[in-house]
Amino acid sequence: MNLNDFIMSHEMPVRLGFFLGIFAIMAIWEILSPRRRLQTSKAVRWVNNLGLVFLNRFILRLVFPTAAVGVAVFAHDQSWGLFNYIEAPLWMAVLISVVVMDFFIWLQHVMVHAVPVLWRLHRVHHADLDYDVTTGARFHTLEILLSMLIKFAVILLLGPPVVAVIVFEVLLNATAMFNHANVRLPERIDQLLRLVVVTPDMHRVHHSVEDDETNSNFGFNLPWWDRLFGTYRAQPRAGHEGMTIGIRTFREDKWCSWLPGMLAIPFVGKVQDYTINRRQWKSDHE
Repeated sequence: MNLNDFIMSHEMPVRLGFFLGIFAIMAIWEILSPRRRLQTSKAVRWVNNLGLVFLNRFILRLVFPTAAVGVAVFAHDQSWGLFNYIEAPLWMAVLISVVVMDFFIWLQHVMVHAVPVLWRLHRVHHADLDYDVTTGARFHTLEILLSMLIKFAVILLLGPPVVAVIVFEVLLNATAMFNHANVRLPERIDQLLRLVVVTPDMHRVHHSVEDDETNSNFGFNLPWWDRLFGTYRAQPRAGHEGMTIGIRTFREDKWCSWLPGMLAIPFVGKVQDYTINRRQWKSDHE
């Protein structure tokens, strides 16, 4: 068995182990030290949010059996992508690959807010009326498939080491659960962590109903892109306990808390310009 075959055979257990471990830690932490009081039934939200996660995982494996790791193996075997044309130490290739893939995830996140038809898909993630560890994996199936195609394209162009793709996937899943968790961090620790990773308080701002706050803090893993491109916002105006989570136009449980409604959200309402294109936020809130 060659190295790529070995990695492919162990990829799923490794990712599943990290997912279950981080999920359990965050879920327990939310019980012991919650940041906000939940507004809706946790049991209903968890059953439906996790139901969407399992549905997406089933469809993703059905449509793309080998997923991103398989594409990385294919790119390596075909000598496609930047790192298959230049020589670099493995540690450097892994580090650069993880950072570059994270940037494209950030850019994709900006685009699903900026393009009206893509925002329709992404509304499922933002329509959650509460904010906890399950929110981090709550995405419409079509958005998950689109995200995977974008990831494939980046991998084919970059040609990252297979291990870099696994590291990136594990980091992305782990940090998404961490920064969506309803957990309280001491302010000083939060400020220090923001230098290297997106924290729950940093990303929670992004889930505000306020347009300018929603269109900030797009990062899931690395916090640098928002600071670099001017989309960083330190805190919500109403404070973390006082801010309203979700989308103004979707406040009913049938859309926000139940799986059939979540799947229907992209097909509700008219396609129109989204607020990321507006420039009068300041005057609107004065």
